[in-house]
Amino acid sequence: MELQTFLKSRMPLFRGLEDRQIEALASICVPADYPKGRTIFLEGSQAQGLYVVMSGQVKIFKLSLEGREQIIHIYGPGEPFGEVPVFEGGRFPANAEATADSRVLFVPRDGLRRLLENDSTLAMNMLAALSRKLRRFTVKLENLTLKETPQRVAAYLLDLSDRSGGAAEVTLDISKGHLAGLLGTAQETLSRVLKRLSEAGLIRVRGKHIDILDPDGLQAVSDGDDRL
Repeated sequence: MELQTFLKSRMPLFRGLEDRQIEALASICVPADYPKGRTIFLEGSQAQGLYVVMSGQVKIFKLSLEGREQIIHIYGPGEPFGEVPVFEGGRFPANAEATADSRVLFVPRDGLRRLLENDSTLAMNMLAALSRKLRRFTVKLENLTLKETPQRVAAYLLDLSDRSGGAAEVTLDISKGHLAGLLGTAQETLSRVLKRLSEAGLIRVRGKHIDILDPDGLQAVSDGDDRL
C-alpha cells in the first residue's frame, strides 16, 4: 500500500490513474536502496527499465576523457530518470549515482510497455513528462553554450523560484559543489558570483536559503541586459 500511495500522490508521471491502474503498475515495480555514492547505472549499460527517486537524491552525469565530471541533472523524490532509452531501446547515455542515501524505484521496460499499450492516460502522462524534460534540456543547453556564469546562476535561481510557485525565498536542495557542476563552473566561481549578486542587492544568501530581493534585476542579469 505504501508503494501504491507513493505512485498515486507523489508522481506527476502517474497522476490521474485509477486504483486498478496503480495496482498494476505497483505489481511490476522493484524498490531498491542505494547508499550515498553508489552507482545506479553506468553510461553505455543496457537500459532494462526506467527509475524513479522515492527518497534521497540522484545525479546524472558524464565524464570527459580527462575524468572531468559534468552534471546533467539532479533529481529528487517523485522524479523519473532514464526514460528515453527505455522507449527507443539501447543503452544509457550517461551515469547515475546516488548523492544521498536514496530509495529508488525500478520500473522494468517490458512490463511498462505492456501497460502503456493498454492505457492511454499513462501514455499521455509519459509524453508530457518527456516533453517537460526536453524543454529543460533545451534551456540547459542554451545556458551552458550561450550564457556566462552570472547569467547561468541568475537563471537557475529564477527557475528555482518559479518551481516554488514564485517564492521570494528559495532553498538550494543540492550542495554548492553539485550546483557548480550542474551549471558547468567551479565551486569557487559559483561562490564569487553569489557574492557579487548579493553585493548588487539582488539576493541575500543565508546558507542554503536565498532571498530573491530584486527579481527584475536578477532577470536582467539572466538575460544579459545587466552585467555584474
